Amino acid sequence: MSQKKSYGSLRERNENPNLSEKVMPKEWILNQANMRWGLTRSNKVGSVSELIRKCSPRNVEDWEGFYYRNAYPKEHLEQLGRQLYMKISEVCRAEIENITEQDCISFIVTLVINRTFDGYQSEIQTVYGQLEKELGVKVEPAPDEWDRKYNVDFFIRVGDKYIGLQIKPAGYAYITQIINELEFQKRTHEKFTANFGGKVFYIISVTDGKKKAIYNPEVIEEIRKEIKRLQNLQSGGAN
Repeated sequence: MSQKKSYGSLRERNENPNLSEKVMPKEWILNQANMRWGLTRSNKVGSVSELIRKCSPRNVEDWEGFYYRNAYPKEHLEQLGRQLYMKISEVCRAEIENITEQDCISFIVTLVINRTFDGYQSEIQTVYGQLEKELGVKVEPAPDEWDRKYNVDFFIRVGDKYIGLQIKPAGYAYITQIINELEFQKRTHEKFTANFGGKVFYIISVTDGKKKAIYNPEVIEEIRKEIKRLQNLQSGGAN
């Protein structure tokens, strides 16, 4: 039985859902094994995207003949198919038979618990994650409109008021040609305060090894005071 007949064309699968259900698990295994061992990479079968453009085929028969004449003979592809079968029937089967119930349990637990925690740790190692941890409040990405209109990257919600945050790499303020831009941004930040009540703060970011750190940590206390000021303002207290 030929491969084409075995797997069915895309049209045949669309017209026959039952065929698709039978084929897809097998194709998934074949695709995964092929990607693992790279049996259809360019160093194995040639640069097919370039070859087919040179061919400009009118149909699949044109392309098939061109490929066998200019890249590799059909026997070469058949040999790659045999290698794939050997990998699946011998290597994959041995690996699958070696998997225990406990391996599967550990995999699920690790994925849900450990990997999620690792991702969370990675998040809090970012600048805004550090701010959330230090301030005990949620730091949210600003809408695109705020970024364009007010030069604000993140915000902190305090009741119906907002504090703006702009994160810049260390040394940003010392680049001469950027001074004018900083002055312009100062004006847009004043507009933000007028519209949303809270100030806008610069957070200077530096890379410390593989982590990002806040270069001007004193800003954390300034933000904390601004949060308190807005809370007092909304509760009727003093500024």
